Amino acid sequence: MRVWAVSNQKGGVGKTTTAVALGGLLADRGQRVLIVDLDPHGSMTSYFRYDPDSIESSCYDLFMHQGEIPADLPASVIKKTSSENLHLMPASTALATLERQMMGQGGYGLVLAKTLAQLWDSYDYAIIDTPPLLGVLMVNAMAACEKLLIPVQTEFLALKGLERMVHTLAMVNRSRKCDLPYLIVPTMFDRRTQAALMAMKAIRSQYPEKVWQAQIPVDTRLRDASRQGVTPSAFDPDSRAVRAYQHLLKDLVVAAVSQPRAATG
Repeated sequence: MRVWAVSNQKGGVGKTTTAVALGGLLADRGQRVLIVDLDPHGSMTSYFRYDPDSIESSCYDLFMHQGEIPADLPASVIKKTSSENLHLMPASTALATLERQMMGQGGYGLVLAKTLAQLWDSYDYAIIDTPPLLGVLMVNAMAACEKLLIPVQTEFLALKGLERMVHTLAMVNRSRKCDLPYLIVPTMFDRRTQAALMAMKAIRSQYPEKVWQAQIPVDTRLRDASRQGVTPSAFDPDSRAVRAYQHLLKDLVVAAVSQPRAATG
């Protein structure tokens, strides 16, 4: 199983869209894909028409067993989506209470890694959507993944969020055996605006070795796909954004060939 996490400490940058788009494209190729919603806001969960306010089983359940995962629990949490090969581990708004519940307790940083270890032979890829703040959920995502994708909206207000995210990653890396590779993915790019062009230039100048060499364009078809509850590639496989995500996925797969697989927990 390949495990990627999609994260940024600023909301509204295309995090959930990126996770769904990549997951959908992999599923289109016949890959078995699990998308994991660790964000208490539940945007990915809502995308596929599940209600994070009332859902009965969710990622929240994984954290209710003192850091250990009952053998039958991971499979019981998984839901179907509009794509046959794409499954969802949904979020619950109750995830927002975890920090308070676990204050002063240890052993919860590897809950997701242990969960995915139990599902290792059932999926080819897992893609994790994280909350926009540092805490036990983001730590779980970083501990479980082998690569971190950081979507960044091409506007100057998003640059500060990127700085915070890179700083957070540096802190997490100090507690890991090896640094977590990451890739900055420029999103919502509108080449017609000077602001977007200048922001893109600034991102490439500050992080020259860590930025994807293309970008995800502004595309209303992404919003239309979300409204229908289907992956972008299922809604309009020829849209500009889907073609860009296809390019991104190709680059990620090529890079993964030379990268060791994530540990099984």
